[in-house]
Amino acid sequence: MIEWFAWLQVWVACIAAVICLGFFLARRGPNDYTLGSVLLVEVLLIAQAIIAIIAPMAGNQPTGDGLEFALYLICALAIPAVAGFWALSDRTKWSNLILAVVGGTVAVMVFRMLQIWTVQGA
Repeated sequence: MIEWFAWLQVWVACIAAVICLGFFLARRGPNDYTLGSVLLVEVLLIAQAIIAIIAPMAGNQPTGDGLEFALYLICALAIPAVAGFWALSDRTKWSNLILAVVGGTVAVMVFRMLQIWTVQGA
């Protein structure tokens, strides 16, 4: 796991959460900005999955439990995808609230993945 990339993901997820929360507070339904921000979070998570596969082969081993990291990554990949489909099917302001919660959730999960990879002892 690359530390600066993980921090980038955390910030992008937080910004996506603020964008979605702003549209929720404005009582607007999901639009290109909210869905696009969550899509960007998902694309960064896919890149993180690729990095997590390649990094151990390059000598960057996780210090914590690899299974725990993998499960966090799988769940983090699934959450924005499910929420995006939900927002496409339920075009109310409440979908933006769900997308905002997803942004915050993914930010916390990526931070935890960074801890598992770099800080947590084996």
